[in-house]
Amino acid sequence: MEEARLRTDFWLMALIRQSMADGIPMTVVHKGDAVGGAVLIKLNQFEQGCTVFSQTRDGEGNRAWLRATGTDPIAEADADSFISRQRGYDSDLWVVEIEDRQGRLPFTEPIV
Repeated sequence: MEEARLRTDFWLMALIRQSMADGIPMTVVHKGDAVGGAVLIKLNQFEQGCTVFSQTRDGEGNRAWLRATGTDPIAEADADSFISRQRGYDSDLWVVEIEDRQGRLPFTEPIV
C-alpha cells in the first residue's frame, strides 16, 4: 500500500528536527521544490569519507534510500562533485548534509 505523500519541505523539516533531537547534526545545504523535490543526503564521516543517499521508492511505492555513491565511502570532493552533477540534472533537488563520525542516519526507511 502506498503511503500518503507529504510535502518535501514539511517531511524534511520533521526529519531534521528528529535528527537534532537524536544528537545528529543535519543541515539543509540546498533547498529544492517545496512540494515534490527529491532529496539527497550527504553523510560526512570526516576522515572515513562520505556517502550520498538518494531518496527513492521501493516496488510498492514506499519511501526508501539508495546508496547513490556506492557501498564504500568516498572522498568529500567526489561526493560534492556527484551532488553538483545531480543538481545540474534536477533543479528541484534538496541537498542535506549530516556530519557524524559514527555514520548514524536519522531516517527509518530502508536502504535498498
